[in-house]
Amino acid sequence: MSFTTLVTSDELSRHLDDPDWVILDCRFSLVDAEHGRRAYEEGHVPGAAYAHLEEDLSGPILPGVTGRHPLPEIADFARTLGSWGVDERAQVVVYDDMGGAMAGRLWWMLGWVGHDAVALLDGGWQRWGGEGWPLSAEAAARPPRVFTPAPRPERLVPAADVHGRLGDASIPLIDARAGERYRGEVEPLDPVAGHIPGAVCAAFEENLSPDGTFKSPEQLRQRFRAILGDTPPEDSVSYCGSGVTACHNLLAMEHAGLTGGRLYAGSWSDWVTDPDRPVERG
Repeated sequence: MSFTTLVTSDELSRHLDDPDWVILDCRFSLVDAEHGRRAYEEGHVPGAAYAHLEEDLSGPILPGVTGRHPLPEIADFARTLGSWGVDERAQVVVYDDMGGAMAGRLWWMLGWVGHDAVALLDGGWQRWGGEGWPLSAEAAARPPRVFTPAPRPERLVPAADVHGRLGDASIPLIDARAGERYRGEVEPLDPVAGHIPGAVCAAFEENLSPDGTFKSPEQLRQRFRAILGDTPPEDSVSYCGSGVTACHNLLAMEHAGLTGGRLYAGSWSDWVTDPDRPVERG
């Protein structure tokens, strides 16, 4: 049995010594790029390797051309996965300390390159520690494997396609940022405030229960069905600030059985690199 959306702490605890289970710590802060690495070095799930958002899960930034976290080249990402011990046999588990806000990106990227056996640790680092499971400060030392990608380019939507379908109600645009950023009241990270015209605000945090675990599939299905209406989920496009937290919404949709949603990976930080692309506020 493989896990493809969420996995519990209890389930993970039974596989800490399983050579085919690969655990990846994705803790990261957008305001302190070394926060996650420091946290990992202080303590992590035993056997976990550290996955850095900007070094491992992003490609080079081209100012004025790309957003803040462009996807890496598939060949580069495949080598990174292999260095962590991921191949077609691996059950991958990802976690962070932000309810999956960062780890969701790696969950999505593995599906993008054809690996479905990847799940987010529900409740993340806080739940693992809070339940008293073992911790380690030792860096992972897994034997490398060869990861062979099977890319799924249909999971991506380029900016030109988003621009070309503005106003098309059959292509729902889902913005994962908080309401104040969506409305353009504040913009702490990008040079322009607002959202893509026609997008619906669906802040990723609302996928979570007060204890930091994901809401039930039924609750999530109700949430996203209210946005999609009768539109098939595979026709929807999710975005956020830089293609990170949008993956949280895609994971929530997948967990709810609304499969096939697509990602505008460049997201808002890419959208505003072109002054000819319209911006909406309010």
